[in-house]
Amino acid sequence: MRLMKSDKVPDGKNAVVSAPTLARLRAVAETISPHVVKTPVTAWPVPLAGGGPEMDLMVKLELFQRTGSFKARGAVNAVSHAMQTDSAQTFAGVTAFSAGNHAIATAFAANALGTSAKVVMPRTANPFRTERCMAYGAELVLGDTISDLMNIVQQVQADEGRHLIHPFEGIHTIEGTATVGLELCDQLPDLDVVIVPVGGGGLISGVACAVKQMQPECLVVGVEPAGANGMQQSLAQRSPLERVEVGTIADSLGAPMHAPVSFSFVQRFVDEMVVVTDEQMREGMRQMFTDLKLAVEPACAAALAALHGPLAGRFMGKRVALIACGSNIDMATYTSLLS
Repeated sequence: MRLMKSDKVPDGKNAVVSAPTLARLRAVAETISPHVVKTPVTAWPVPLAGGGPEMDLMVKLELFQRTGSFKARGAVNAVSHAMQTDSAQTFAGVTAFSAGNHAIATAFAANALGTSAKVVMPRTANPFRTERCMAYGAELVLGDTISDLMNIVQQVQADEGRHLIHPFEGIHTIEGTATVGLELCDQLPDLDVVIVPVGGGGLISGVACAVKQMQPECLVVGVEPAGANGMQQSLAQRSPLERVEVGTIADSLGAPMHAPVSFSFVQRFVDEMVVVTDEQMREGMRQMFTDLKLAVEPACAAALAALHGPLAGRFMGKRVALIACGSNIDMATYTSLLS
């Protein structure tokens, strides 16, 4: 599965979006570099059961990114591009809908780039996450259902002229998330496998696009929760689901729908999708604390959960990288999930 410069994907409006070239991704990385950090990679410190001592297992620690997740990359790139479309005098700011990590990232990006954000979140959102949004200066609006959130954000766009920063869809978001894969391949040559958590598909579509240009023979494997496996269902029906039933502890991976551009990137560049249970993610959380001394949210443990679960024993003797996508979790939630 090789990415050619002519590869294009539909944008959902009968147009096409060119997959960004490596030169374009390096330009994006330069653009967002003042506002994001190059996150480290670390070797897993002990042999993993079922992996064999010969497995060269590495972790890309994207939870150390600004705002606590990879989302900052796409948000900064998308907000920056939106601001370029209007003059400083007419730009009305940005808006977003999210249960947490994307809302925080949009608030951060707006603050960093000198504009305003109005973020729409569910009333059930973790107070830790809503407080982070407000700490970055965002105005917060609450809704009850996903339909509420989308209706509110559409009304904000209509009334205030704000630009929507989508949580996972759109080429500018994907270009930002692709810098995770760009960095990873610069840091770790000769990878055999990259394992990536999947929610809406914004992270894996970008990572896969970069990896397939830099290390074409490297497998890219996506991981979804069993209670939110909409991407697998979308791939099976060959079109993105407009509605996904969500029931998982990994709220950061609980995308309520999928969308054309990110889906098409996944369809073209991702080699395999697997599913993990909530209990497997809990066990991954425990092991990340035990071995790496990291307290992470369930989504961040999904890649490790897959290596112990559906991928167990498959990559012995291989060089494998896990994406630790982010972790915005408070102590009470963390301990309750593991108790």
